[in-house]
Amino acid sequence: MRFRRNPLLYILLLSQVVWASANPAAKPRTVYNYSLVGLDGKGVSLSTYQGKVLLIVNLASQSIYKNQISALKELQTAYADKGLVLLGIPSGDFGAEELTDNTAIQHYYQETEHVNFAIFSKASLRGQASIPLVHFLTDPKEGSGGGDIHWSFTKFLVDRQGRAVSRSEADLSPMDPEFRVTIEQLLDGTYKRKDTQAKEGTSPDSDEEE
Repeated sequence: MRFRRNPLLYILLLSQVVWASANPAAKPRTVYNYSLVGLDGKGVSLSTYQGKVLLIVNLASQSIYKNQISALKELQTAYADKGLVLLGIPSGDFGAEELTDNTAIQHYYQETEHVNFAIFSKASLRGQASIPLVHFLTDPKEGSGGGDIHWSFTKFLVDRQGRAVSRSEADLSPMDPEFRVTIEQLLDGTYKRKDTQAKEGTSPDSDEEE
């Protein structure tokens, strides 16, 4: 055999296998490798949510899509006991439609909208300046793909293993029956990822295109 003729080749290949199994960077990434910043300024590791199905949504309090907030609250209420956790990330990257500081943001979502899910600090979510979590979520190999987030209220679903499995655009309602079926399948473990990406909307570039 070739390895017997060249024991150095065997040793080299064996060392590469051992290195790959021991090196965390060689393992597929999940959302648990990332953190967000809370409204109190403290970092929150997404490993906190291990074993949960996550629905990550970028928010904007002045967007015409803000009527989806009530639907998101309904989803959290309906599926919380089964393991669904919603995470909201405010951003002003899309039409400058978010409030300017975290104090105002906290007041709006907690006191005006009375959200029942976690709201994090305002973040940059578009282009090279976007937070690392967004780079992962939009990665075609390890995330849901789709390139840059196009507009506010883009929705990413993450399975119980921390893998981003579905991306839906702003104009897809959280009450869409197919979207809810996907959530239910993720919760009960019957979801099977299709070869093509999960259902997306029309990727609006601005609210005016609605």
